Amino acid sequence: MHEWMVDNGLTPHLIVAAREGLELPAEHVKDGKIVLNVSYAAARGLTLGNDTITFETRFAGVARRLAIPVDAVLGIYSREDGQGMLFSEDDPSGAPPSDTPPPTATPPPSPTDGRPKLKVVK
Repeated sequence: MHEWMVDNGLTPHLIVAAREGLELPAEHVKDGKIVLNVSYAAARGLTLGNDTITFETRFAGVARRLAIPVDAVLGIYSREDGQGMLFSEDDPSGAPPSDTPPPTATPPPSPTDGRPKLKVVK
């Protein structure tokens, strides 16, 4: 994943549900979610496991080791174009129902705060 994104100039971000038991910096949690940059430059020692995503990153210059359960990941998108995918919050496996196409994210129409916004298109 990392090499492909670096080669294509994309910066991957994970949207994570900041649920109880996860040690996340509270000042970066908004509406019960946190966006984490998992690019090669930002995430040191990134390991994508079947159950957990682990890496070391910095928040305000302070190094933190994060262990994110895969079922807490709500989506992944590219900072540059907002393209990505959202996962269902209702289904802990993250798999969409077989009779419904998976939700997709579209680029934001011009965010005012400089951060990408995801929109589910049905």
